[in-house]
Amino acid sequence: MKRREFLGVAVAGAGSLLPGCGGGGGPSGMPMMGGPLPPGGAALAQGLPLKSLATLANATPEAGRFSAALVAAPADLSLLQGRTTSLWLYNGLLPGPVVDVREGDHVRIALENRLPLDTTVHWHGLPVPAEQDGSPMDPVRPGATRIYEFDLPPGTAGTYWYHPHAHQTTAQQVSMGLAAPFIVRAGDDPLAHLPEVTMLVTGIRLDASGQVSPGTAMDFTVGRQGEQLLVNGGRLPVHSVRPGSTQRWRILNATSARYLRLSLDGHAFTLVGTDGGLLGAPVGPLSEVLVAPAQRVEIVVTASSTPGARFTLRAQRHAIDTMGMGTYAAEDLLTLATTAESPVGPLAVPSSLRPVASLGPAVARKRVTLTQSGMGMMAGAGSFLIDGRPFDMNRVDYVSTAGDVEDWEIANQTMMDHPIHVHGTQFQLVSRGSGGFATPAPYAAWIDTVDVPSGTTATIRMRQDMPGKRMVHCHILEHEDAGMMAVLEVRPR
Repeated sequence: MKRREFLGVAVAGAGSLLPGCGGGGGPSGMPMMGGPLPPGGAALAQGLPLKSLATLANATPEAGRFSAALVAAPADLSLLQGRTTSLWLYNGLLPGPVVDVREGDHVRIALENRLPLDTTVHWHGLPVPAEQDGSPMDPVRPGATRIYEFDLPPGTAGTYWYHPHAHQTTAQQVSMGLAAPFIVRAGDDPLAHLPEVTMLVTGIRLDASGQVSPGTAMDFTVGRQGEQLLVNGGRLPVHSVRPGSTQRWRILNATSARYLRLSLDGHAFTLVGTDGGLLGAPVGPLSEVLVAPAQRVEIVVTASSTPGARFTLRAQRHAIDTMGMGTYAAEDLLTLATTAESPVGPLAVPSSLRPVASLGPAVARKRVTLTQSGMGMMAGAGSFLIDGRPFDMNRVDYVSTAGDVEDWEIANQTMMDHPIHVHGTQFQLVSRGSGGFATPAPYAAWIDTVDVPSGTTATIRMRQDMPGKRMVHCHILEHEDAGMMAVLEVRPR
């Protein structure tokens, strides 16, 4: 088994772990033809200070309640000198505003859709009722307003995000700018003493006129190609810190298809959290961390004690298919710059964080097979399927009972890697298999998106607690739109 295939985190001096869909189509489910990728526009402004993300304002003064309004609408921004780029944004912001709430809060968010097509808001990774999940079965029509309302139970503290999940247009809507973090905080956070920074990584591809370029046949085969990576909406921003300072970084991969194999020159990472919150104990030092599309990590970084130094946070070269068409070159993301101030001493990370409770033994087992309908990467839209069938929202593919612990064996028989996301819950990786051998997960972690490399099997253990229909899909968004998605019906006991 290749080292990257385990959970996604490559380790220097420690065991490896981390969770992690590597073709799709346009709104009709067919590939958008157009030959090679459109020529790129001029470079976005580079080297500006890392932007702090705006926070969605809470309109309710009452403790334990969060009430706010989101507007999804077209907006024009000046991304290139002398040109205006038409985007789709939440509240006119790129990225959208951070929802910052606490465990136990009651959340009520009204979404107004001013887009020219249906949309939804999917609260990615959060255990919300099925009717509040923002699935493609519950579209918000143009001109309509939809109120999403749910509670955040104890134990849900973590780094999440929200984005559209409309039928066959999710990739388009995210590529136009609709994505933002959703942070749930705990009252007993063992890392509350660490300064924290949220870094939302998105991708943008502009054509020669400075507009977001449409999807191409290649995009809808291996995922969107040729994007420039942005951090908090900026291209190669500079994050300045005092020498020796320790920070907690929340990193979110909100790209359509780009795997982020992160490394930082001259530094090591300490992994403290995954999709659904903190680990039981820190893991590290790590030389790199793999964050698949839709995944999140929390890492602790202690900056060099050398004043006036500069270091590069980089997404290293990474291949997600066996023919080289889905290979992403190394790309710089951000510069970590130490100031001229005198160094400070590092802050300690506790040896224990937050227990990751066992789900107990499984009482049921399912097998999910990721399949490919044609040979080769150019088989076209819809070539990547689940159990050999394209998505049909009127068909139930799997049935579970609320409260039952289940083991799901996800077998990837395609030529690409696929990050598989299950709505409605967090789950735990049990093991990974390849060539008849299984490797247990080195530690427990809450995840909602598991990367399943080509030719391997990932076994996850989960429990769905709320009845209703949920989505199971590849989070390479072009694959999702083309039909690599299934319906799980959770029935009451």
